[in-house]
Amino acid sequence: MGTVTLGVSIAVPEPYGSLLQRQRASFGDPAAHGIPTHVTLLPPTRAESEALPVVEAHLAAVASAARAFPMRLSGTGTFRPLSPVVYVQVVEGGAACTWLQKRVRDASGPLVRELQFPYHPHVTVAHGIADEAMDRAYEELADFEASWACTSFALYEQGEDEVWRKLREYAFGGSETHGVPTQGGAPHHRAPVRR
Repeated sequence: MGTVTLGVSIAVPEPYGSLLQRQRASFGDPAAHGIPTHVTLLPPTRAESEALPVVEAHLAAVASAARAFPMRLSGTGTFRPLSPVVYVQVVEGGAACTWLQKRVRDASGPLVRELQFPYHPHVTVAHGIADEAMDRAYEELADFEASWACTSFALYEQGEDEVWRKLREYAFGGSETHGVPTQGGAPHHRAPVRR
């Protein structure tokens, strides 16, 4: 049946998501229009297509055990020189993101994987572009602030066109969720997931 590339993340809601996506594009990051703004819980992971029902059941169980929590973004950070990434910092909600990502990758579930780097919740705004553009991203978003109540995460699949698309959203503890609208400038309903 083949394999798929999956990811799990928390979408940054509007109006912040579109704003940061446009900023990422303005820095010259070619991935900007294929990866809406997000906090990663599971980086791109290969899985067998026929395993999707098991993956979905696992994620539903993780979400049912979670509760809504406050998320706040503030200022910028970077992983340079270790990794060519500039990001907006998660200053509130990081512990909950860490709890969630551990359960998503739990050894008893279908999405077991080792991480290349220790988990650090963040919102990527520039990745693998020229140093001057990375510096500009770091400086221009230094005063960025956003906050919201996080009530869900979602499963995404990367298409052959390298665009991420949402497969399903998982509300925490059975809470109501209306989803995050598609971000501006998007030719498709795309989704997060990348460093």
